[in-house]
Amino acid sequence: MKKKGFTDFLYSWKVAPYVFVLPFILTFLVFWLYPLISAIMMSFQNILPGEITWVGFDNYSKLLKDKTFHLAIKNSFIYTIITCALLIPFPMLFATIMNSAFMKAKTVYKAILYIPALTSVVVAGTIFGFMFSELDGSSMNQLLHFFGKPSIKWLKMRGTGWFAMILLCCWRWTGVNMLYFLSGLQGIDTALYESADIDGASRWQKFTKITLPLLKPTSIYVLTISIYAGLAMFLESYMMWGGNSSPKNIGLTIVGYLYRRGIERNQMGYASAVGLVLLLIALVINVIQLILNGTFKKEK
Repeated sequence: MKKKGFTDFLYSWKVAPYVFVLPFILTFLVFWLYPLISAIMMSFQNILPGEITWVGFDNYSKLLKDKTFHLAIKNSFIYTIITCALLIPFPMLFATIMNSAFMKAKTVYKAILYIPALTSVVVAGTIFGFMFSELDGSSMNQLLHFFGKPSIKWLKMRGTGWFAMILLCCWRWTGVNMLYFLSGLQGIDTALYESADIDGASRWQKFTKITLPLLKPTSIYVLTISIYAGLAMFLESYMMWGGNSSPKNIGLTIVGYLYRRGIERNQMGYASAVGLVLLLIALVINVIQLILNGTFKKEK
């Protein structure tokens, strides 16, 4: 009788499924679960070079009184709300137009709108920083001069600084979200629209009664990733202001504050507490929106 080798063992029906899922399990354990457990432990410690001391809930109690942290949360919330309000309806509208029969050269427009997402965040943030520079020769100040207005310090004022950040975000991610919605639209059976045409439905009625309901799974997905992306925003602000210290912290986000405490000031225990609070906030917000959207409802 032939002795079974290691290859035969791997190709057996009982073992093969576990071999296929092993890379995911190892990745999950090494790059997600282990860092999470380490961060939880570190959040209860004061970590200095060569010295680690347990401080209990001191880091969390300090967060409750930390006004800079509160400002970072406020900035992240405002940024997330504005970007979600812009990066869901407009990409959906563009996708609907792109999917229509009268639209020509669809591939060209899809490629053009997707190019910004391929651009490095470092490059994009730097370019937008130059565009919104306070120098007279910057692109935005040149635009003001064209309309007879004087130069302004775009990135030193809250309103104009936020306008630059939101514009950068919309420039980068509108095309990506549009492709998500376009994929959802192409999964809708065209027979539904043909039946609606026979019944005399208008374009608005077809959009509200057919397109929107059937795009709900895609909309929930885009909203979920947009919330996570909004709360995790950091590099765009860092590159636009040329560092993590924007005037009066107008561009400071939760991740930026985590970086400031953990990397710049070497307070890893405090930074771990900030990171866990961010994780909790993101989970709570997304669970709430998934409940409101009916994702967790049991099918009858």
